[in-house]
Amino acid sequence: MSALANIPLAASKGSFLIKPSVGLALWTLLVFGLTMVLLAKLAFPRISQALERRQRTIEESIDTAQRTREEAHRILAEYRERLTEARAQADEIVQRARQAAQAHEREAKEEGHEIVAEAARKAQREIEAATRRALDDIRKEVADLTIVATEKVTRKALDEADQRRLVEEALAELDFSAISAGAHED
Repeated sequence: MSALANIPLAASKGSFLIKPSVGLALWTLLVFGLTMVLLAKLAFPRISQALERRQRTIEESIDTAQRTREEAHRILAEYRERLTEARAQADEIVQRARQAAQAHEREAKEEGHEIVAEAARKAQREIEAATRRALDDIRKEVADLTIVATEKVTRKALDEADQRRLVEEALAELDFSAISAGAHED
């Protein structure tokens, strides 16, 4: 407490700051200089290194971001190119499917026409065969009737040679071509 008592009353009111003494100024300059030397030797290099590391880190981050951005643009361009190729392939697939469907439709129509034409030809052959069978049946019936009529007219039984001759004469007199042509017209 005695040290505080020795401080003049004016000094306790802050007047020593307004009226500095030379000794205080020298000590302040000396302490400031010593602090600056210590800071320059010890703190400033570390601060400078930390700032340089931070600057390198920021520059590397910027370079990485730039490379990432360029890579993203390259990937986006590649994606767009692939998308364009995929669309072109999809269009080509759709076009080929349409062509295949049209070809299948044409083939089905042609096959249908062929089936109808074959059915018509088969029906025509069956009609012709039925007509021939009917004509053969008519010839046999006419032959039988001719034999029976001849036997009744002559009142005698004919032998086989006479029967054959009479049948052939009767058949020659009938016009089967007109009957056959009439059947074809139906």
